[in-house]
Amino acid sequence: MSNTRWWHLAVVGVVAIVGTLTSIDGFRDEWIIAGLAGLVVYLAVWFTLGARSFDTPPRSIIYAVFLIVISGVLTAFDPNFATMQTITYPLLWTIAANVRTAIITNVATAVSVFFGLIVSIGSVPEAAGIAALSLGFSLAMGAWITRIFTLSEERRQLVEQLQSAQASLASLSRDAGVTSERERLAREIHDTIAQDLTGLVLLSQQSRRLLATGDSEGADQQLALLEENARLALTETRSLVAATAPAALDEGGIVPAIERLAERFTRETQVTISTAMDVAAPLDRATEVVLLRCAQESLANVRKHSGADAAHLSLATSPHGATLTIEDNGSGFDPASVGQGYGLTGMRERLALVGGDLELSSSPAGTRVVATLPGEPQ
Repeated sequence: MSNTRWWHLAVVGVVAIVGTLTSIDGFRDEWIIAGLAGLVVYLAVWFTLGARSFDTPPRSIIYAVFLIVISGVLTAFDPNFATMQTITYPLLWTIAANVRTAIITNVATAVSVFFGLIVSIGSVPEAAGIAALSLGFSLAMGAWITRIFTLSEERRQLVEQLQSAQASLASLSRDAGVTSERERLAREIHDTIAQDLTGLVLLSQQSRRLLATGDSEGADQQLALLEENARLALTETRSLVAATAPAALDEGGIVPAIERLAERFTRETQVTISTAMDVAAPLDRATEVVLLRCAQESLANVRKHSGADAAHLSLATSPHGATLTIEDNGSGFDPASVGQGYGLTGMRERLALVGGDLELSSSPAGTRVVATLPGEPQ
């Protein structure tokens, strides 16, 4: 209650009205001057102490005692001064530290007014009725207003908590979006730029060996492949920066893209790649991207780890989905004992995003990777 402007107006207004009514009524003329002097004291204490008692326990206690006493004294001068209860009770409710204190001070004020009325009107039943009626109304209104204030405070706290939760949720959503985008970029870079750079390194090493042996014709072929792969890597990088589909899919879709991939892989590594395409149902571009990336990653693993001299890549589609299979005749490995690098993890994550699955089996006779994607719901 740092702003007491409205309380100033209320206290001054009630004092002015009560003083005027008392002067006009003249119930006990001999005590009017004393009563009006009491009102002046009421105002003086309000401005010097009461207005500074909000949220200040020591001052509020002193001021509450003053209100209790002055209520009885003024009423003893003239019963019209009992009307001061209309401002005294609200003040007591407002400056009280808690509901219990407010009830105690209200009851004490009612008792003080009761005895003041006995002095001024001499009727105990009438004094008791007036005091009881005023007290009952004060307690009812005070409890009601306190309840409203409590509910309002609880709602305010809930709103603040909700706003805080919304801010936290927005922050988490942003962080999740950033993490998801980083993972997407990591997969794209690993499946495109990193693989292309690996191919460039291998081709440059082969070119140096051929030049060292004097095989200029073979070196020229390797350098031509090196230039071709560098151009493809540049195209893929630009496609990645532009957040578009792989450039390889721009010329005829998934079937020509996989066939070109197999042919280029054979020229680079001398590993014979055969293909079998059975695309009975059209594929959307997102599915084609996933299949192409899986094919690229699988062939990269064939080059780096298998030691194979031949591999077979097949793609079959139907209304129920698509299946990409890559098999090689390499030395194989134990999937349970070999840590799976980012490539296999990236393939699984990429397939999982579109509801697909990855199966891996390996033996000394070779390795088989099967990527399965579901079809569009009918």
